[in-house]
Order: sequence, then C-alpha cells, then structure tokens
Amino acid sequence: MTYNSILEAIGRTPLIRLNRITQTIAPTVYAKCEGFNPGQSAKDRIALHMIEEAERTGRLHPGGTLIEATSGNTGFSLAMVAAVKGYKCVLTLTSKVSREKIDCLQAMGAEVIICPKEAKPDDPRSYYKVAERKAREIPNSLYINQNFNTENARAHYLTTGPEIWEQTGGKITALIASAGTGGTLSGTAQYLKEQNPEVRIIGVDAYGSALKKYHETGKYDEREIYSYEIEGTGKNIIPANCNFELIDKFVKVTDRESALRTRDLALMEGIFAGYSSGAGIQALLQIQDEFTKDDVVVLILPDHGSKYLGKVFNDQWMESKGFLTDVYEEMEEPLPLPAFIPSI
Repeated sequence: MTYNSILEAIGRTPLIRLNRITQTIAPTVYAKCEGFNPGQSAKDRIALHMIEEAERTGRLHPGGTLIEATSGNTGFSLAMVAAVKGYKCVLTLTSKVSREKIDCLQAMGAEVIICPKEAKPDDPRSYYKVAERKAREIPNSLYINQNFNTENARAHYLTTGPEIWEQTGGKITALIASAGTGGTLSGTAQYLKEQNPEVRIIGVDAYGSALKKYHETGKYDEREIYSYEIEGTGKNIIPANCNFELIDKFVKVTDRESALRTRDLALMEGIFAGYSSGAGIQALLQIQDEFTKDDVVVLILPDHGSKYLGKVFNDQWMESKGFLTDVYEEMEEPLPLPAFIPSI
C-alpha cells in the first residue's frame, strides 16, 4: 500500500488481544493500540480532523500559525500536520511533560513554551492562558483549543468508534479509556452507544483530577485538584469534549500503580505503550469483578512508550518518585508474574 503523505497513514490501528497481563480475570480484553499511528498517538486523528475542519470553514489560512496547550501528544500531531501542510506551530506545555516529548516537538519544527505544572487554569502562567495570549499576539493564528473544540470528539466518532465496532464484530461490551480532554472517550463512546446502548463506558481518572467528582456530583471541586504525574489522564478543568452523559463510571488510579502497569504491558505483552495505557490496565484490574467471561472489553492505549523513556521506563526517575520501593506493597491486584524488578 502506498500513501500520498504521512497523513493518509493515520487511523486503522490494530486491536490486539491481551493474554498474560489479564490471565487472572474473566473477560476477553483487547487493546486498541493508538501508538501505531504515524505520530505514535491517538491525537493524530484529532489534529488532522480539526485542522481540515478549520480550513474548510475558513478559520485557518495559508501560512498561518497553529497554537495549542498540550501535554505533548496533541502538539506532536499538530506539528506533524503543520509540517506537511506548511503551517507554523506554537505549543505551550506544563513542566511535567517528559523531555523526550519536548525534543520530539522541537524536532518537528514547533516552538515550545514550558509553563509551571502547578499553575491553576486561570493563572496567567498556566499553559492554557499562555496559549490564549499567544493567539492574540500572533497574526493569522488559530488556537486549536482541544479541550473545548468539539471537533476533537467528532474525530473519534468518525474513526475510532467505527474501527472498534468493526474489529470486534459488534461484540464489544465495555470500553475503558483515559479521560483528558475527553475527546477520545466521548467520541468513541457516542458511536458505540449508537450501535448498542448497553456498551459500558468507563473513564479512567487520576488522583489530583476533578473529572470523577464532577461526573458523580455535577460540581467542580477545587479540593480534588493537586499535582500528579500521569500524563494524558485527568484534568484540572471540565472540558467541553467530555460528555459525562455517555460515561457510565469513572475509576481513579494512582501514579505509582499506573507506572508499574505500564512496565508490565511491555514485559508481559510486548506492548511498549505510554503512561496512560498503564492507567487503563490498572483501572481494569481494579474493577475486574464487574466483568464476566462473556464480556469483551476494549482498552484504548493512547500512545507509544518511546515518549516516556525518561520517566516510567527510567529507573532513576521511578526511584526518585518512590515507585520502585516495595513493589508488591499497596498493589490492589498483584500480577501473577512479577512487576518490573530494577536492575542491580
């Protein structure tokens, strides 16, 4: 198969059955491996769709500048599309984003602005506010605004949902995916619910994020918000792309357990995926008793592990966070085979 550009290689990612990491639980579990996209994440889908929609509606003009606040993956996808289409790209990131992600963004030609991760959304130093300011300052620019641009979720409704439905032959009974902007989870959920309203939609949230509490109470509680390590999971705002009516429940996971599960995916399944993928595995194992042998569960693994070589796949970083001390303690569902054991 040949393509006219790398953009035509976006989507149609494989669905891979998990075996060893799920051998102690009842359901059949598949992983939707979004790291197979050319930009190595699910964000390729939304970047291409949102840019082409902006072109179609006249909001983006030749020679323009794309601006976005991102945890890294959306930024890389935007930079990739910008390179092909001839746009400039300015990206604001929080200081918790891995060095590898920053290097990749700069290699793709993007201007990167690092903002303090502890800054609240309305703080002028936050990566949201800096992106908004840049959009006002730079002529012929477009703020993509992935959290509130609902074309984000639309991209997954048009692509990810139909792919999963077709790949499972319509047998999927539950979807598990991290909620950040909410676009992947909600867009995919909308399509699946239209095909079968009984499909359960389970969002993965991080401790330090406001999403689970908002889903359960309808209230934004700032007391829920504090700094955490997982990238691409959870939010300190309530994004418009997160359609809470489509989500059946949220499961919160810790930084440590998610990091260990990310390593387990590589060691036990040969799947080199990112931090939020481990969060999805952890969420599944925390609620495993809710599934039977008749269930077909699909986990969306949002990105590739190469983006986290300086973090979850780095012994020094893991040790600095205390994640490799007493590996078997505090694990709610120990694996039948050892989790990652650091080299001596």
